[in-house]
Amino acid sequence: LQSNGCGPGFAEENTSSVEQAVIKTAGNTYLASPNLPDFCGCSPGWSSAFYGAECFDSEVHSYLKNLGKQKSSESQNIDAKKVELEQLLMMETKNYRKTIKFYQKLLQKERRSKGPETKLMLPKLRGQLQEMKSKVQFLELVKKYVQAKQWGVESYVLPTVIHNGKADTMDMAPMEESSLLLYYNTEKHQCNNQNGVRVLQAGTPLGLMAYLYSRNAFLEGYVQQFLYTFRYFCTQEEFLQFLLDRISSTLSSASLDPSTSLAKICNRSFYILQAWIEDCYSVDFATNTDLLGTLKEFISSKVASLNGYGERLLSLLEDASARKSGSADLCFGVDKCKEESEEGRKTLHSLCKKLSEDVSRKNFYWKLSKGMGPIAQYQRERLHTGSALLPKPCCSSFTEESSVSLARADEVGPVLLIECSAQQLCWQLTLLQQEVFNKCHPVHFLNSRALGVKDKCVAVPKAVSAETASLKVCNLFLSKCIQDQYLLQLLKNADSISTWVAAEIVTCHTTKRQVSLLSKFLLIAKCCYEQRNFATAMQILAGLENLIVRQLPAWKILPAKVAEIMEELKAVEVFLKSDSLCLMEGDRFKTLPTIPSAHVLAMHVQQLETGGFTMTNGAHKWTKLRNIAKVVSQVHAFQENPYTYAPDFKLQSYLRQRITRFKDADISALAADNCANFHQIPAEKHSRKIQDTLRRMKATFQ
Repeated sequence: LQSNGCGPGFAEENTSSVEQAVIKTAGNTYLASPNLPDFCGCSPGWSSAFYGAECFDSEVHSYLKNLGKQKSSESQNIDAKKVELEQLLMMETKNYRKTIKFYQKLLQKERRSKGPETKLMLPKLRGQLQEMKSKVQFLELVKKYVQAKQWGVESYVLPTVIHNGKADTMDMAPMEESSLLLYYNTEKHQCNNQNGVRVLQAGTPLGLMAYLYSRNAFLEGYVQQFLYTFRYFCTQEEFLQFLLDRISSTLSSASLDPSTSLAKICNRSFYILQAWIEDCYSVDFATNTDLLGTLKEFISSKVASLNGYGERLLSLLEDASARKSGSADLCFGVDKCKEESEEGRKTLHSLCKKLSEDVSRKNFYWKLSKGMGPIAQYQRERLHTGSALLPKPCCSSFTEESSVSLARADEVGPVLLIECSAQQLCWQLTLLQQEVFNKCHPVHFLNSRALGVKDKCVAVPKAVSAETASLKVCNLFLSKCIQDQYLLQLLKNADSISTWVAAEIVTCHTTKRQVSLLSKFLLIAKCCYEQRNFATAMQILAGLENLIVRQLPAWKILPAKVAEIMEELKAVEVFLKSDSLCLMEGDRFKTLPTIPSAHVLAMHVQQLETGGFTMTNGAHKWTKLRNIAKVVSQVHAFQENPYTYAPDFKLQSYLRQRITRFKDADISALAADNCANFHQIPAEKHSRKIQDTLRRMKATFQ
């Protein structure tokens, strides 16, 4: 088995779902109805929105087609294929868990004894682990493909979906679909279809919601794209009511033949509802208690009494609520993983990341277009070797530890910044940034103009509240649509770090100390963007580009090699602004952790939001919404691959307190109290100037 082009990205975010499925298979506590499927991990994932129909390549199709062929003809049944696929997943998952445990023991033995046999065995074992991981990811992708193919209806049945599916007869004219959805034909794959492939171009709100029930909605990536962008044309309450109406009118038919349209509509409704909860609970249900109450009441009164799936949905809501309130990490799974499986997944993830980092750093360079300055700046040798920059694996949870009091941090001052290496500071700042970034959601980057986010260095003015700013700009979401404003916290955090950088520099009382601190921040920023932490790198750049900081005399005596880093950072900024998907190019983002610049990403989304969302006939442009969904999907793509540096809680506490102290500082006022921030004129030259001025004054009066 080999992993396909988008397979690792797609399956990586659902690795926990694989392990959960294996655990649940042995003894499921939910007694689902025989004809109502036990959905497990319904969320299509970010790669569905990003890759679309290309997510499932020909290798997945052929593997599913050949699955069970070596057995009797009975294995050709889709249910038999699913059972066999589940068994393969269970076996492969169990194998790589055992191998991880063996690798951990071998690693500990190597650290103690450092024997030559152990050193030779470790690289071979790493290769085996990567192969096993690829197998599990590929099988998970096939499983997702099987799930995506189920419960959809043909396009001519979509009008029936609109009318609550009350009749199973197709007595409506096919042309009625044209009033709901607008397609355009493409010549792609025309060899398989005489009329070519129909691609959705636009639709009414009802039509776009009905298209969720289309046979290919999951396969095309439409469902995930819809979950990211539906707030532009309908509210959360309207979408929930649409789903609940479909369930209410078809639930009694779920016990009938699953091949009937009503049964498919019922099952697809549950599938979409669960996918919505899994993927968007934090931005839709957690912020809207009325919406959550409506859903819970419906499940308790209508669904739970008929089959065990209602209990599963309620349990899913409870788990999502617990993760939202008690966990800093964003979780994509449906059920809670057992500790053993979670540790195994993290260890394997860290392993594969370390292997790929060592190779990628040796070939690190930026692809810049012709108008972006000299490429040579990005092809020069790195200051640190790849082996020195390898992160230390850490499976412990990230927690705050206030081991240094605020008074103690003031006593230490910037001395600790100068004493610690740039690499140490880079790692801890990256972990702090990751903690903030992991709490955001792709939806947070939508409609940012309504929150007052602008294309300026300081995105949100400190003097203007979020409520005041939101009233000044037209809201692209529907007026009754509740929007989570976490993006403002993300940008405020970025501004605080930029202000802190500038404040630390201007409060240094000697030029020599300023040079040391300037050099340290430049090296930290360089290390950050090499580690693909572009958020912190751009925050430091913003602090260094502060008008007061740029005029400091210390810049003139800064070493030339260090000063060149400033130009590198500016070119990286241009690179990030040049293309909304520049960080998703190639496969590096799948193996290396990445934190994008929140403000730059918000500006890219605002650019896509420019222009009308509707056509002349009132239909909403799905092509526009699809492009927006593709760009914001990278948030989840980056979150699934975390940094695993060993946290230094004392250093993190020190950094937090220094940032908190200076976050609202007036840089010009701080700089005015420090003579090192001004160009000093030599005494002799100064007295000579005074004498020359006096002579000129005398001459005017004579």
